[in-house]
Amino acid sequence: MERFAAFVMRHRIGLALAWVVVTVVGVLMAPHVADRLKSGTTVDTASYHANATLQKEYGGVSANPSVLVVDLPHGTTADSPAVKAGLAAADKVAASVPGVHDLSYAGTGDRALVGTGGTSTLVMVYPPQQGTEVAPPVLDSMSSAIIHAVPGTVVHQTGIEQLSAGGAGSGSSVLTEMLVGVGLALLVLAWVFGSALALLPLLSAIVSVLTMQLAIWGLTYATNIAINPSVQFIVALLGLGLSVDYALLLVNRWREERDQGADNKQAVLRSLHRAGHSVAFSALIASLGLFALVVVPVSFLQGVGLSGLFIPSIAALVALTTIPLLLSTIGPRLDRIRLRRRKSTGPGTMWTRTARTIVARPRTAALLGTAILGTLCAFGLTINSAAPASTSLAANGPAEQGLKALQHDGFPTGALTSIPIRLPAGTDPSATAATLRGLPDMHGVLVADDPAWHHTTSSVIMALPKTEIGTAHPGTALADLRAAAPHNSMIGGDLVQSTDVAHIMSNWFPLLFAVVALVTFVLLARGMRSLLLPAKAVALNLLSVGAAYGVLVLVWQRGWGSETLWGIPATGSISPFVPMLLFGFLFGVSMDYEVFILARIRESYDRTGRTNDAVVEGVSRTGRLVTSAALILFLALLSLSSTPDVTIKMMATGMAAGILIDALVVRTLLTPALVVLFGRANWFLPAWAARLLRVRPAATSEGAEHHDRDDDGTPSPAGPHASVHA
Repeated sequence: MERFAAFVMRHRIGLALAWVVVTVVGVLMAPHVADRLKSGTTVDTASYHANATLQKEYGGVSANPSVLVVDLPHGTTADSPAVKAGLAAADKVAASVPGVHDLSYAGTGDRALVGTGGTSTLVMVYPPQQGTEVAPPVLDSMSSAIIHAVPGTVVHQTGIEQLSAGGAGSGSSVLTEMLVGVGLALLVLAWVFGSALALLPLLSAIVSVLTMQLAIWGLTYATNIAINPSVQFIVALLGLGLSVDYALLLVNRWREERDQGADNKQAVLRSLHRAGHSVAFSALIASLGLFALVVVPVSFLQGVGLSGLFIPSIAALVALTTIPLLLSTIGPRLDRIRLRRRKSTGPGTMWTRTARTIVARPRTAALLGTAILGTLCAFGLTINSAAPASTSLAANGPAEQGLKALQHDGFPTGALTSIPIRLPAGTDPSATAATLRGLPDMHGVLVADDPAWHHTTSSVIMALPKTEIGTAHPGTALADLRAAAPHNSMIGGDLVQSTDVAHIMSNWFPLLFAVVALVTFVLLARGMRSLLLPAKAVALNLLSVGAAYGVLVLVWQRGWGSETLWGIPATGSISPFVPMLLFGFLFGVSMDYEVFILARIRESYDRTGRTNDAVVEGVSRTGRLVTSAALILFLALLSLSSTPDVTIKMMATGMAAGILIDALVVRTLLTPALVVLFGRANWFLPAWAARLLRVRPAATSEGAEHHDRDDDGTPSPAGPHASVHA
């Protein structure tokens, strides 16, 4: 890091110009990144191949349909000639739009599309492409055709896609979320620094996020793996939080060195040398934690993993180059512009008292932290990974009103997750449908008269289950269909594929955990020159992730807060992608705070040789920093929860809760308490382990051995010089 610091200072002008160019290009290209992102998931399952075949032959019939709920006026039934004429007119509207397919009572004659008492009916409308929804003008035209034929008819529009969008057509943009995140971060930074220095981490973060957007744009050309549009939100907000965190650590250390008498240049070099190690090391671990998602054979997760690789690494690179440039030029002048009375950069009074209390009562602190994490982890063990039920997707709006009308008319919500079945030529669609209608969990099986559903080599029939496929209570419809359908048929459907993907992810999760845990342990063992500290860090990170799962269960699965905060009732389940994504992000990102604290404890221990004193100094000097950094990331992620998509809301909630729990419980209580309880064992690194890790074996300094005595008076050997500073 010394050579890197010298390089940065020697090439200040060149680096500054390079980042200006990158920022300008990022501003110009950022609006075009979304055009390169693709929805959908590629995975090697029978349902995926069925959907691909259906898409090629029949368009988006495997997508979740948009549903028109037609409530007829008094004295009219679905069998009335005017109603059939109106439905036929709606069918013509759908047929006039390339790629759009629909199923109605007029085109199928199936009573499964007729509600209780015959006074209502459904029209199922499928988009041209899977992963999209039918354009609202098409649905409006179909509704108008029915209302024109039967005045007094009320037509509601609903569907999984409309409900998932919060009942609205569009949600927040990346720019909006970024502006909210920047505003919240500025408030926290102004409180932390009390001067115009608060602007520096934000400047660095803006450069970082724009660079990340460029990296994603380039990634779409460099790989065949589809990058999902939701990645843009995650990169923007998580990138903002991490960039500010890393810059905050560097600026705080610079100010600390200045307060201890160093001139500006010395302070910049020392902050890079000491805090720069922690930033680079934390980013490496976080990047690998996210990148490990590529081991799972699901394109969505692989895309997130590839994109996630750039988030911590770019955040660290930008912070380590731009912050020294800014500090060496305008740092002192900005620090003189006061926003409030400046606090000392020395050990915080509150955190010193907290650290001394933990050192005096480590068992109490450890038990309290364990009780909190244990309780939340117990709830986390009850997590149900499935798609949220339709009844919990939208709080208010036309889509929810349509869902209520559908249920009131006696239709099962399973109709929203219809299952297309492709039959090969020579298989009788009507006979097959008659057989499948007898399955216990099947509401109906539709066979259309329209030639659009029948080709020379195949035909498609549509199964309507009683319960929603892929949700918390899916019933047996899918399993029964797979057992009863002709062996040469293909069963597709959006949520059928999601069910198969969820099964794959549950099978691959142990490997993901093993890869991340092993790599993290080895890197920490090298950086901390200890076996116990990395083992403890990995274990605590697992507990932290488990606690975040517990919050997800409480807030979303059980609804303790989701309705109050977002107007969404208990979902009964957590979207299948969320637990694995949450593990990948939290396990890597939350390790930042572990590195920040342990590096400072190790630095103090190497200097004094006293474990308890090192804990007090480490916590007192990093407590306010870690809490502020966690608060910034927490607020950035919290702003992400305002997006209309329920899955992103869940992801943001889990990550925000995990970051806060990690900072306040794991790093404030458990980490220092366990370091005190483990005493001299913290710094133990046998010679064989040192050889395997390719680091110098532990050596005992005579001076440190003389001074290192814990509260009970027993000596503890000093550890080797740390290679990670904070």
